[in-house]
Amino acid sequence: MTSVRVLSYNIRSLRDDPAAVARVVRAVGPDVACLQEVPRFWGWRAQRRRLARDCGMHIAAGRRACGVAVLAAPHVRRVTREFHLLTPAPDLHRRALAIAVLEFGQGDDRTRLIAASTHLDLATGPRHRHTGEVLALLDQAQRRYEAPVVLTGDINEEPGGPSWSLLAERFQDGFAVAPAGAELTFSARDPRRRIDGVFADPSIEVVGCGVPEDDKVPAVDLLLATDHRPVLADLRITA
Repeated sequence: MTSVRVLSYNIRSLRDDPAAVARVVRAVGPDVACLQEVPRFWGWRAQRRRLARDCGMHIAAGRRACGVAVLAAPHVRRVTREFHLLTPAPDLHRRALAIAVLEFGQGDDRTRLIAASTHLDLATGPRHRHTGEVLALLDQAQRRYEAPVVLTGDINEEPGGPSWSLLAERFQDGFAVAPAGAELTFSARDPRRRIDGVFADPSIEVVGCGVPEDDKVPAVDLLLATDHRPVLADLRITA
């Protein structure tokens, strides 16, 4: 079994405190950090590289469009990556799915994981349609790379909603399966909703999942970094 720590985090284009974002990431020490709302306008490439460096990680997947990306720790090898634009919706932001196929360990102990990051729409109809597209793309990736999937993202919907339920039918909702830490993710200053999640393939063991609490991350950094709180999942994956 390989232990993998996965972080999902909406960083609001680093408009708040980029140093606090990096401190949060470094404090929890993820193997994989799946991000939403990464910079995509002026100087976007330099900002992403600086963020990865400050977090002690490297960029594993993500393009300029749509603001989703996957970072990996130095000991994690990227096998390949994919980036998929989801179908456009008139007058709404374009949405996408960033996929990184990652490898842990060496020799006969190597373990692969497909890590994906998405950010779904505020509007119910497009959000539900895009959820179906994400699931189809991940099924294709799983057949192609023969590895389990962990999907992370800002779902913009709470558990019980149609899109969240569709994801939970295919994957394990990490917090529902093994709650560890706090539940609510938005907003950082007044958390009242759980709209960010980590969804793990049924073959993955979810050890614990939730918003990291004060013993791991200083509360002040969670307030300074962005308007979302991060979701951290500890997973065990069979080689």
